[in-house]
Amino acid sequence: MDDDLDSRLKPLRERIDAIDAQLIALLNQRAGVALEVGEVKKHFNAPVFRPEREMQVIQRLQDMSDGPLGSDHISAIWREIMAASRALEQTIRAAFLGPVGTYSEQAMFEYFGHSIEGVPCPSIDEVFRSVEAGAAEFGVVPVENSAEGAVSRTLDLLLQSSLTIGGELALPIHHNLLTSTGKLDGVTRVCAHPQALAQCQRWLTANVPHLERQAVSSNAEAARLAVNDPTVAAIAGDRAATHYGLGAVFTHIQDDPHNRTRFVMIGKQPTGASGHDQTSLIVSVANEPGAVFKLLEPLAAHGVSMTRFESRPARVGTWEYYFYIDVVGHRDDSSVAAALAELGQKAAFLKILGSYPRAR
Repeated sequence: MDDDLDSRLKPLRERIDAIDAQLIALLNQRAGVALEVGEVKKHFNAPVFRPEREMQVIQRLQDMSDGPLGSDHISAIWREIMAASRALEQTIRAAFLGPVGTYSEQAMFEYFGHSIEGVPCPSIDEVFRSVEAGAAEFGVVPVENSAEGAVSRTLDLLLQSSLTIGGELALPIHHNLLTSTGKLDGVTRVCAHPQALAQCQRWLTANVPHLERQAVSSNAEAARLAVNDPTVAAIAGDRAATHYGLGAVFTHIQDDPHNRTRFVMIGKQPTGASGHDQTSLIVSVANEPGAVFKLLEPLAAHGVSMTRFESRPARVGTWEYYFYIDVVGHRDDSSVAAALAELGQKAAFLKILGSYPRAR
């Protein structure tokens, strides 16, 4: 039977080997052209990473494909191809909430590809500082979760910082309960980031109500603690479990099976229009009747759709708020530009956080 199997597989494997030879030659040819593009960019001092261009490339290939590869497969493959080409031009660094093994690190790799140098940071504040100081070209920060809502610290820092949003990614979040042994024997507390604890609170109450819950700076930090302390269980993802060599006592313990976290990529360079964009802004209005209506009126008047509306206390005065708004379209689109111009005249404060390709 083995001989018959090998005889039938041999010609198919030879065809795959021949196709692989063609692919590697074409990939190297593509990389050579990418290097030429890099030289042109250097001459004009243009950025190496252009998220709008990469999204257009992937979208075009997805539209061209007749299968059997699906759109997600094409996106994953070409993200890595383009990341490798970028690395030939310049090593790009991205700061993320560390240590190694966090969902922020996973989001970084899924957005930029694995040919990037990660810079783990102990806090969201440090991610912003790293990019502002030039220790990294980009930062990856969580901005909201489908179950727990906005990440307040990120919103506050977006208001304060001069950095802009250049991209976004919606990452499915699957939490596991991890220990050094893969068992709960001797475990007295469970550690995780506060958001993760909140996202698993019903499961924890129903299944391990006796465990003390302790908030730490990140899920990966919880995993690091669990490595050397048999009394600690950590809530973290597969990447942390693999990196720290932990065993899963339970998997997929998040209360919402469709739990997702939206991450944004922050940096100093603006992002051009891709044709499938979103613009984020912060506005505030005078504390007077009808103020919020006046705030939204320019968007409706110019046919600009709003996809997110989040309020945060301004911490000055009484009952005053900043409103975080996402609208469909790029700031250079005529309708969006007109709406923003009118909004700037009516609002007491307006800050455009960035225009960037929408997550698909």
